[in-house]
Amino acid sequence: MNFLLAVVFWSAAALAQTASQPAASSPEKSQPQQTQALPDLASQVPPPRADDVKSLDALLVAIYDVISGPAGDRNWNRFRSLFAPQARFTTLNRNPDGSVTVTPLSEDEFIHLAGDLFKHQPFYEKAIVNQTQVFGNIAQVFSSYESRHAPNHKPFERGINSIQLLNDGKRWWVLSILWDVERPDNPLPSEFATAK
Repeated sequence: MNFLLAVVFWSAAALAQTASQPAASSPEKSQPQQTQALPDLASQVPPPRADDVKSLDALLVAIYDVISGPAGDRNWNRFRSLFAPQARFTTLNRNPDGSVTVTPLSEDEFIHLAGDLFKHQPFYEKAIVNQTQVFGNIAQVFSSYESRHAPNHKPFERGINSIQLLNDGKRWWVLSILWDVERPDNPLPSEFATAK
């Protein structure tokens, strides 16, 4: 114990002595530091379709369109072009015992899981109602949706996507999508249940 106290005392004394000495000036430290520019978002993703990113509303349409279609592959380069690098996808599920399971996914994980599903079955999803709030360069959209196995089929699932976006001065980018599904104990609110 005495040894530990001695080490702590010696360390504190050494720090105090260093702090009381004037800092040596060097040419590198005497000049103001330059801030590094962050990499351009567009340089990190495939080029988007111009119509997909011409407006916030167009981007919301593209999110649903790119994952919809018959059984088979999707255009994952188009998908990636809509999202900021390192975008997140998070789903909530309620278990039979009432507990909630949260599943966060990276873009690659989402593509892997959804891609496997889409290869074997058709999947069509579209927005019912989008409620958008914008402040400066950020936006939050509550987007209710319907999922179908064919465009004219009855929906097999409905829910709400909470979509967070940013505008880098050039276009809108999706940062994250968090969603929950409709259940008997979790019906869609009336303002999100029917298209206006």
